[in-house]
Amino acid sequence: MRVQRIDHVVLTVADLDKTIAFYERVLGMTAVSFGEGRRALAFGDQKLNLHQAGREFEPKARRPAPGAIDLCFTTDVPLEDVAAHLRRCAVEIELGPVDKIGARAALRSLYFRDPDGNLIELSNEVRA
Repeated sequence: MRVQRIDHVVLTVADLDKTIAFYERVLGMTAVSFGEGRRALAFGDQKLNLHQAGREFEPKARRPAPGAIDLCFTTDVPLEDVAAHLRRCAVEIELGPVDKIGARAALRSLYFRDPDGNLIELSNEVRA
C-alpha cells in the first residue's frame, strides 16, 4: 500500500457562507456543491469539504471544531503580490515572509487566519 496525495481535507466551520466567501475572495477557490447538500471549496485538483459545526456529516473527526487546523497552500503568485492582495482584502498577515521547509521544496511563506481562526500558510516554492 502506498499513499499518493491528499484528495481533500474537511474543515469544520462556524458559518458556511462566511467561509466560502472568504476562501473565494482571498484565495480564489471555487465553491462547489455535491451529494445531498454538501458544500466544498475546489482548487487545483483538490478540495476542502466543509462541515457546519454541530451539523457534521458522518463519518467525521472525533472532535470536530472550527479553528483547529493549520493549512499550507502553494502559489506561483509572488509573495509581494500575495501580501498586497491580502491587505486589499483586509486580511492581517500574522507572520512573514519567512523561510520554511515544505514537502517538496524549500518555501517562502506568509501566515494569516481564516474566519474561524484556522492558520493559513501561503507559500512560494524556492528553487535552488
